[in-house]
Amino acid sequence: MKFSALSIALSVNAGRIAEPQKSKLDEKKEMLQDIKDRPLVPDMDRDDPDYDPAALWQDEFKTFDDLTHEEARDKLILLIEKMDRDKDGKVTEEELTIWIHYVQTKYIYDDTERQWEENDTDKNGKITWEEYSKHTYGFLTDDQLNEEEEDGFSYKAMLERDERRWKASDRENKGYLTKEDLTAFLHPEEYDHMKELVILETIEDIDKDGDGKIGLSEYIGDMWIEEEDGAEPEWVEEERKQFQMFRDKDNSGFLEDDEVRDWILPSEYDHAEGEARHLIESADSDKSGFLSKDEILEHQDVFVGSQATDWGDAIVRHTEF
Repeated sequence: MKFSALSIALSVNAGRIAEPQKSKLDEKKEMLQDIKDRPLVPDMDRDDPDYDPAALWQDEFKTFDDLTHEEARDKLILLIEKMDRDKDGKVTEEELTIWIHYVQTKYIYDDTERQWEENDTDKNGKITWEEYSKHTYGFLTDDQLNEEEEDGFSYKAMLERDERRWKASDRENKGYLTKEDLTAFLHPEEYDHMKELVILETIEDIDKDGDGKIGLSEYIGDMWIEEEDGAEPEWVEEERKQFQMFRDKDNSGFLEDDEVRDWILPSEYDHAEGEARHLIESADSDKSGFLSKDEILEHQDVFVGSQATDWGDAIVRHTEF
């Protein structure tokens, strides 16, 4: 779905720069490569002249809602067959976790490919800030760029924020981004050297009074907007308790840097594993500890609303998986 930056520490030895620390995304890729079973999908050779990254997005206008119930069911069956790696008719929590990691990683790299094609306008294998900013903001007049809306939004502030993130992504100060740098720019939460920026941008997004901290009302307001005649959902009170009992560790009434980090980037929590566990608990009708094809189809709506199907997108584009 989430951003600002600290430069990654590089050690210099005998005139050579050591390799940077592995990113979380690298670890995911290695995990998938280490699996000894057949790959989830054949590897794509991005150097193949027939490889067309634009084809990944040729059906972008289609959504899950465009499918009939029968079409969605048939396509979901094809995905289930890919989730079930050992073909024993059972989808385990481990298989679901691997699948969700795969879907997440595929989305990130497909997104990078699409953005690379759009922004490397001179096709020289590099993207400069001038190329990116012109493509993204070049349609705006000076008045539009500087205009500030009632809610405080302005394109100028967005441009400045993007430039800050851009510079953090270019950790070698080359003056341009490589494809890996662009991935860090687009998905900074996956890279250790970008995580301080993720925290800063999160605070900036939620901190409405500009004091550099997130208060309880700002925390709740980011998730739920109170309506005059609308009853407060029960989960809102649960979130208040989460804030007061767990997130605000020093009981200051605010979330600050380390507390925000623990909230949005918990170090010991695997979101894919948590999502897989949630899907098993939600769809395991016979409490067997795994899911059958029938159970997944019976709980189709649960899967459409999850990362396992990229919120329905993977069902629409099942052939890409």
